[in-house]
Amino acid sequence: VLDASRFNIFRASRTLAALFGANLFGANLFGAIALATLVGCDTTPTAGDPIETTSAPQKASATETRDVVPEVGYSDTPLIPGTTYRVHDGTRPQPLLVSIGDQATLPPPGAAPSDARILFDGNDLLQWQGKNGAAGWKLVGDGMEVNGTGDIATRESFGDVQMHVEFRTPTKPSGSSQGRGNSGVFFLERYEIQVLDSWKNPTYPDGQAAAIYGQRPPLVNASLPPGQWQAYDIVFLGPRFAKDGSVTRPARATVFHNGILVQHDVPFQGPTRHRTLTEYEPHPERAPIRLQDHGDPVQFRNIWVRELTEETD
Repeated sequence: VLDASRFNIFRASRTLAALFGANLFGANLFGAIALATLVGCDTTPTAGDPIETTSAPQKASATETRDVVPEVGYSDTPLIPGTTYRVHDGTRPQPLLVSIGDQATLPPPGAAPSDARILFDGNDLLQWQGKNGAAGWKLVGDGMEVNGTGDIATRESFGDVQMHVEFRTPTKPSGSSQGRGNSGVFFLERYEIQVLDSWKNPTYPDGQAAAIYGQRPPLVNASLPPGQWQAYDIVFLGPRFAKDGSVTRPARATVFHNGILVQHDVPFQGPTRHRTLTEYEPHPERAPIRLQDHGDPVQFRNIWVRELTEETD
């Protein structure tokens, strides 16, 4: 018998399977949902040590506990509403590291639904721009690489979207915590899904790969080792505001990391920031999608979006 939270994940799987399309993930999405159901759908401390990826999935013992790495976080930041944790709290339990199983969950480069808008296919950066004009990132093979020239953003503005983006952190990692393979995907230029090398790299949990930065860790750590291509599939819904500026709908995100559900319809507390919380302020429903230059040579490839429209009577 499914409890309420696990039933909600099952119900979400049906909706997301329709969004992603059977030709893209097929049965892999349902495998991801099943895995997420096993590990639960909240971020409160539970039993189970981080599970290191091997050739076959492993399961945590009920007598084990999650690691806590307080030295990587902060103790002087604001409390996150609805939790007992502070922003970037190192005492927050580390998400379990899980094996993703068959890497066939990654679609071949260039595979996208017929109604998708291709933002990067490896050929050029014409869909992107830098702060002062053309995007300056370097083309490397079928990807593009952060090179210290600053963030890049789409020339076109987007609102509610389904997005697919693949990334690869440096093969030879250097640094630790937030100084290792750091980047990010920003929706409406305000709401970040963190990119980080989180393979055996402890950091504050709300700053690891696939976190809603500074607010919500992923349900599990689905990261692959450095140098391997990884994928995010994200459903992002922007906020809505009343005429008086009040929030009628917060921004929300559902995230699959390498085919595994890691954020399930999670609301943003407001725009994401380092070491602080922010409140919503009215802004347009459409804005560019931004990729972050955090100083690490992270690569991106195979980026596309599908615009989502609200049903009307």
